[in-house]
Amino acid sequence: MKTTKCRKLSVGEWVEVRSKEEILRTLDHNGRLDGMPFMPEMFQFCGQRFRVYKRAHKTCDPDYRSRRIRHAVHLETRCDGEAHGGCQAGCLLFWKEAWLKPVGPDNPHDGVVIEVLSCDKGSLSNPGCVESAVWDGVQERTSDAPDGEPAYVCQATQVQYEEPLKWWDIRQYFEDYSSGNVGLWRLFSGFVYSMFYNLSQAGIGAGPAMRWFYNTACPLWRGSKWPRKTGTIPEGQPTPTATLNLQPGELVRIKSHEDILRTVNTGSRNRGLWWDAELVPYCGGTYRVAKRAQKVIDEKTGKMVHMKSPSILLDTVVCQARYSPCRMFCPRSTYAYWREIWLERVEAPPSTKKASSGVRESVTSSVG
Repeated sequence: MKTTKCRKLSVGEWVEVRSKEEILRTLDHNGRLDGMPFMPEMFQFCGQRFRVYKRAHKTCDPDYRSRRIRHAVHLETRCDGEAHGGCQAGCLLFWKEAWLKPVGPDNPHDGVVIEVLSCDKGSLSNPGCVESAVWDGVQERTSDAPDGEPAYVCQATQVQYEEPLKWWDIRQYFEDYSSGNVGLWRLFSGFVYSMFYNLSQAGIGAGPAMRWFYNTACPLWRGSKWPRKTGTIPEGQPTPTATLNLQPGELVRIKSHEDILRTVNTGSRNRGLWWDAELVPYCGGTYRVAKRAQKVIDEKTGKMVHMKSPSILLDTVVCQARYSPCRMFCPRSTYAYWREIWLERVEAPPSTKKASSGVRESVTSSVG
């Protein structure tokens, strides 16, 4: 089903997720709207209110190319993977604007609905689909799985079929700013990096000079030094490992960029895990462990990938698409994956430890 033109939501606006019945009436018989699946994991948010986190006017596909998305936003809601084999990627969910109701800006709990979605009447008059169709759409019906592993279908696997968006289409950057996704300073620093990167890759022998100029000038825009350095271990040689047995809630400090480069090979990998430039801005920072991820869906094939050793996901540590020339400023905010050797455990302050101990004691006494 196709929607008509709606007013675009902006970052910070309050919205209410429509009821399950209303959303089902916007979906086709496959549980999709404009090709975007509504996933079973999203039903739990029906009737709740959230601020718009980002306008999802574009995204990146499995090949790290930009795709145009229409009439969608990201709220601060992530997929828990319950219907998709327990996938632990924790992807930010796409919400079509037809699935949301904007609410009054002065009081987010006043229940006042702003009648701005011209697509509402058309969308909600659709006979729609039944809830079972949403659940049935989780796996490919025609999947050839000789290994017994199903091929999953989710929003992340479907963005590769959206309309391509060329990096030089300047309209996307105007929307990045007008939506509130990206500030002027971030736009400026991103374009500066892009200029230096493209000159360094131009094959005119200017690479070392461009990187030196960038490292010298980056403090002016409070940026990281050149983020695309390669590791020091020759490809084919084993890369080091460490076992910290980190658990959700623990505090960790991310090691320096130079220390991490000593653990990855010249292909920028540690035991198969890619070290990406988007992780560099977080080096040296302290964060909490969000989860240990050991199985995630391959966005290109839909197959579940089982990691030999878990990767660590850190709270609030997400891809900002600052150094990715073909998907600059992608708002998808995927979690970054970390090897434990790139992290070091940080002892919580005594006050925090005491408070945590108190919580454990109270829980223990109540159970006993």
